Amino acid sequence: MARLIGRRLLLMVPTLILVSILVFALAEVLPGNLGRFILGPYATQSAVDQLNHNLGMDKPIYTRYVEWAGHFVTGHWGTSYQYTTSVFPLVMRALGNSLLLAGFALVIIVPTSILVGVYAGLRRDSILDRAITISSLSMTVIPEFVSGVILIVVFAVTLHWLPVQAMPPQGSPFIDRFYYLILPAIPLMLLELGYIARMARVGTVQVLNMPYVRTAVLKGLPRRRVIFGHVLRNALVPTVTVIGSQIGWLIGGLVVVETLFNYPGIGNYMVNAALNHDLPLLEACVLVVAVLYMLSNLIADIVVAFLNPRIRMGG
Repeated sequence: MARLIGRRLLLMVPTLILVSILVFALAEVLPGNLGRFILGPYATQSAVDQLNHNLGMDKPIYTRYVEWAGHFVTGHWGTSYQYTTSVFPLVMRALGNSLLLAGFALVIIVPTSILVGVYAGLRRDSILDRAITISSLSMTVIPEFVSGVILIVVFAVTLHWLPVQAMPPQGSPFIDRFYYLILPAIPLMLLELGYIARMARVGTVQVLNMPYVRTAVLKGLPRRRVIFGHVLRNALVPTVTVIGSQIGWLIGGLVVVETLFNYPGIGNYMVNAALNHDLPLLEACVLVVAVLYMLSNLIADIVVAFLNPRIRMGG
């Protein structure tokens, strides 16, 4: 297990370096003049050139990358041009909001989708199995902005059951935040429920066809023991891998939901940073999302190794 974790951590280093190069290069090719974005259209060209010089925009791109990467590693992420404040606390606050929304959705998504998928797999080819398969497939093709708009119109505007905004009034108790997160979390639940449930069903069907499961049934073991002792643990191996990748997607893929509900998460900040040419904020947000994506996959690999001894023992 230690070797497995060590290999994964070592692989993360070159991956992060490559991601940082791509992030920096893509941010640098955004159209527009940074000095002009900051000073506005009525500033003189000399003032714009002087600001670009002060910001180091006239240096070669590789020099700026080395300086930026060095500062990022040491925790000096620069100052946001849009918010005129340090990027680090800004990103950490937005990341906390996104983690809260994603975590709230996952707490409901993961157990529900696994239960539904395993139940459908145990009743393969039944009417209920087909209904679950069709409905889960339908959920995965509905974009978040479509389901989000429908939910807002129905539950917030028409029925007044849930608030439109995703943040409670300032000074409200922390527990109230979960009530305000119900509506933005539902589009994420619908999308992720379809993916994870389908994977859990496929894993269950595959394990049920394994010789050791048939042997356990022929030996007369109780059905509950066969399911929990032989089927469930092995069926969850591919499902856990999908969950790990979906956690990373949830953190970085909240752009649509956070923008739709005006939620101050990291996805919303990335959109605003790109629109306002706020390079320090944009680069920091994207790189933090990349780190979280890799960490979530690492955690998923560790859980899979615990579930599957062959992986843990290097098989």
